[in-house]
Formats: sequence, structure tokens, C-alpha cells
Amino acid sequence: MSSILALLAIAVDRYLRVKIPLRYKTVVTPRRAAVAIAGCWILSFVVGLTPMFGWNNLNAVERAWVANGSVGEPVIKCEFEKVISMEYMVYFNFFVWVLPPLLLMVLIYLEVFYLIRKQLNKKVSASSGDPQKYYGKELKIAKSLALILFLFALSWLPLHIFNCITLFCPSCHKPTILIYIAIFLTHGNSAMNPIVYAFRIQKFRVTFLKIWNNHFRCQPAPAVDEDPPEERPDD
Repeated sequence: MSSILALLAIAVDRYLRVKIPLRYKTVVTPRRAAVAIAGCWILSFVVGLTPMFGWNNLNAVERAWVANGSVGEPVIKCEFEKVISMEYMVYFNFFVWVLPPLLLMVLIYLEVFYLIRKQLNKKVSASSGDPQKYYGKELKIAKSLALILFLFALSWLPLHIFNCITLFCPSCHKPTILIYIAIFLTHGNSAMNPIVYAFRIQKFRVTFLKIWNNHFRCQPAPAVDEDPPEERPDD
């Protein structure tokens, strides 16, 4: 949940970078960015912990326990599909909080690529700014983020598709090995994200190095060549 909301926030950020480059820094302030990050995490906790608030299979397990003539507390088999409601996973998690953000991000990046291509096709004016350089850099970053979005969808959609099969076709056979592969993909995506970000985007790489040196190696970060101040495109 936090991954997809973070990707959505980044997509909106890149859209604003190319849509309103001259007003970007006045609109996207550090305070607003912090509020957006905090909002993503709070919403992620609420959505992710919804089963803890009662939307789970406990009532169904208790009814089955009583129907079998058993007494005492029901014995629950600790398996994901035995505990978590598939209605929650499909209708609430997938159809509300995964699929719409994915589709929205696809539309945002299509619009970003359109705006960048439109600007790059314009002739460079003889001003102090360099729109070609600015939008060329934005295009490179947008391609990297679109790749990350594609990998996210590739990693998470198989598991959600299996959840849909479980809900809508309970009698359908699901090969166990494929379910394990789908689960592995979701975990692998989360593990690979920092590497992909650092490999494709220099600003992430520089920031990761600073965090590593300052908080894990307990020494000041060595000087790292960062990009010069970005030139804003002219009107």
C-alpha cells in the first residue's frame, strides 16, 4: 500500500515539474511534501490494518467450528487465505486501492511524456535558460520512474489476479508453485526498489550514499558530485 501511494505521489510530482516548471518550487514546498509523505503512510496503515479492525474470516471460522459440533475456542489454521477475507483483498484492496492508482499513474506518465515531447520539439530560444536541457533531463527521469511503475505492476498484479480467482472461482485449481512465485515477486519488488532507484536516478543514489555514510557508517559523507543547479525553462 505504501509503495503504490509513494509511486502515485512521485508521479504527481513529476507531472507538476513539467506542467508548471516556473512555479514548481512555490507549489511543492518541503512542508507540503512532508504532509504528502505522512498522508501516504497514515493511509497505508489504515488500509493495511483494516482486517485487524474486524474485516477478516474470524466469524466464518467460528460458525464452521460450531456447525461441526466443536466446543471451546476455534482452532484457526494460520494460512493467509484462512485468515484474511478475499472480499477485502479483492473489492477493497485491489479494486479501490491498487487498480485505480495504477491506471491513474499510467495516464499521468502518458501526459508527462506528451508535455515533454511537446516542449522538446520547440525551438530553443536565445535566453539564459535551456529548455532542451531541462526537459531532456525530465524525460530521462520520467522514463526511469515509468520503468519502476512497470516493474511494480509486473510484480504485484499476479498475486492480485490469484486473489480474484480465489474469490470468483473457489473451485478453480491454483498451482502452488505459481502462488509462491507470485508472493516472491511482491517481496522481491520491495527489495529491489532502492537498487533500481539508485541505479537509474542520480539524486536517489546521492541521497542513499549520504544516509548510508551519516547513519550507518557514522561518519560524514564524502564529497559526491551532484548535478549543478537545474536551469528552469523560459516562458
